[in-house]
Amino acid sequence: MSKVLVLYGSSRASSNTELLTKKAIAGVNVKEVYLREFTIKPIVDGRHAEHGFDDVDDDYNTIIKQVEQSDIILFSTPIYWYSMSGLMKNFVDRWSQTLRDPKFPDFKEKMSRKKAYVLAIGGDQPRIKGLALIDQFRWIFEFVGMSFGGYIIGQGNKPNEVLQDEVALLSAKKLNEELKTFNAAN
Repeated sequence: MSKVLVLYGSSRASSNTELLTKKAIAGVNVKEVYLREFTIKPIVDGRHAEHGFDDVDDDYNTIIKQVEQSDIILFSTPIYWYSMSGLMKNFVDRWSQTLRDPKFPDFKEKMSRKKAYVLAIGGDQPRIKGLALIDQFRWIFEFVGMSFGGYIIGQGNKPNEVLQDEVALLSAKKLNEELKTFNAAN
C-alpha cells in the first residue's frame, strides 16, 4: 500500500509550518508525525567504535519504521538559524546509525524508492536565506538515493502569518493536487 508521511519539525503546535503543510495535504490520505511528541535522543557516533552504535532507548525506531513504510515523505520544518529545526536535524542525524543497524537491513536501498518534499517557513527573507536549508536536504536525499520532488518556502514569523503568503499558498495548492493524484493512482 502506498503511503504519504508528513514529518513535522516545529516545536510549536499550529505553527506557520504546520498551517502551510495542512494546506498541502488537505483531502489527502497521509500519516502525520509530530517530532515534538516523541523523544529522539541525539546520535552518539559509533561509526568507528569496535562495537559500532549502541542501542538507544527512545522513540526513533518507531518513526523510522513509518518512514520505511512510506512512498512519499514531506519534511515540514521552520527555518531556524538558516537550517532545519533541531527536532528535524536530530531525527535525520540518527540515519547514520540506521544505515548500520541490522534491524533495518537495506535502509539506503529502501530510501532510494521514496520521493521527498520539503516545506520550510521562515520570517527573514526565507526565499533567499532558506536556500541553504534546501541544499542541505538535497544533499541528504542524494546520499540515500531519494528522489527530490521539490520544495516550498513560505514567509511567516508571527502566528498565522504564512496564510498571507500567496506564493506559498499557491505552491501548496499545486503540491496538494500532485499528492491527490498520487493517492488516486495508488
